[in-house]
Amino acid sequence: MFSKILIANRGEIAARIIRACRELGIPAAAIYSEADRASLHVAMADEAVCVGPAPALESYLDIDKVVGAAKELGCCAIHPGYGFLAENHLFARRCEKEDITFIGPPSDALELVGSKLAARAAVTAVGVPVIPGMSGHGKDAAHFKKEAKAIGYPVLVKAAAGGGGKGMRVVETEKDLAPAVEGAAREAKGAFGDDTIYLEKCIVRPRHVEFQVFADFQGNAVHLFERECSIQRRHQKIVEETPSPALTTELRAEMGEAALKVVEASGYKNAGTVEFLLDPDGNYYFLEVNARIQVEHPITEMVVGVDLVAEQIRVAAGEPLSFEQGDLSQRGHAIECRIYAEDPASGFLPAAGPILLMEEPQGPGIRVDSGVYSGGEVSVHYDPIMAKLIAWGPDREAARRRMSKALGEYPILGIETTVGFLKDVIEHPEFIDGNTHTGFIDEQMADWRPTADDELLATALTAAALYETEPKAVAAAGKEVMSSPWETVGNWEIGSGR
Repeated sequence: MFSKILIANRGEIAARIIRACRELGIPAAAIYSEADRASLHVAMADEAVCVGPAPALESYLDIDKVVGAAKELGCCAIHPGYGFLAENHLFARRCEKEDITFIGPPSDALELVGSKLAARAAVTAVGVPVIPGMSGHGKDAAHFKKEAKAIGYPVLVKAAAGGGGKGMRVVETEKDLAPAVEGAAREAKGAFGDDTIYLEKCIVRPRHVEFQVFADFQGNAVHLFERECSIQRRHQKIVEETPSPALTTELRAEMGEAALKVVEASGYKNAGTVEFLLDPDGNYYFLEVNARIQVEHPITEMVVGVDLVAEQIRVAAGEPLSFEQGDLSQRGHAIECRIYAEDPASGFLPAAGPILLMEEPQGPGIRVDSGVYSGGEVSVHYDPIMAKLIAWGPDREAARRRMSKALGEYPILGIETTVGFLKDVIEHPEFIDGNTHTGFIDEQMADWRPTADDELLATALTAAALYETEPKAVAAAGKEVMSSPWETVGNWEIGSGR
């Protein structure tokens, strides 16, 4: 097993990996940018080193600095988390060259699946259906126009590297193609250091269903069933659940087998996700491979009972998988809501700033994976995800009710967040009935606004939190500290008002 692991990431995923290292008794070292000096993951780590200024290209995406930090701190392995360098085959290859274990797939497999175009070709060869699209990347505006006309509008402009909705644009007409291509390439360059893009046919009203896969270096490979990730904004997942309400037992088995074909065809090792689009007629199409641990991995952990991050570490250390396909089953239902520092009433604009007060919900079946803390700050420099709220129940409705209650007991004051919006998603009749698709937010929640009562309550509680940060009044006689405003507000929750 490893003597020390470097966590080459930040935020909630860095904190999550540190917890897994603690479970395994492995010291965890962290990197941080100048903007993250006071971050939670830095405080949690056994050691930490600054790797540069706030811009990711000068810190978290700088391969020389990250590898240098691992050497400086005496780390024999690096866990990349998700985002940043997690799917960068050049980074994985550099680790191999430096004799540092990359906790993820080998660089060759990462290069193959990291290019959506190469992955499409590989899975087509083993009979897995793919979405119609370009067989290569774009060259110029005229080339994209020609390809889009052949595919047929609407088309989806996509980054060939990375994931997480970065570098993606839906294009309905030819006049919108050029600016979409330019914007997607620029965003992909900033997020992944690669501006290669291509086009796919845009499937209308699909469900987004992905399969968690795992493979070791002894030739064993399994899938840990599916997650449905259809609730998205700007191609970024915000609510995930498992099992998918759309899959029959037969379709689940068929898609699971298709996912394992992708693993075999690519020579993939460690944890990954094979993603599919499922159309309204029940036809599924390979979308891409996310060659890393996923943001939404906790719901699989809750339903299947496997610590995926700890298993990543064990497999990277050369151990065989600790389970076989026949050992795995789904128990109950789990839902995850991603808590973002965004204003959903203003087009999900990022809302960075200080967190005056935050109280995480608790209770049976509730889990919070967080990268922030009360009194901390959300940076303007990175993805605004703050935490993930996970609810488990014996069935979907029980999990949904627990999630709704937990969201109502999750005060975050000082910045705008998506908590109230997510509560209304979870309580929407169409979500309750399981009628979800990737256009759900635009179709059902486009005009969402917080209720007047919610806004008034938020204002009052923010004022209370500001008051709480001031020096407390002390009675002259008994030195008795005044009651906290939280104790005087009374019972409350963030309600939908609907």
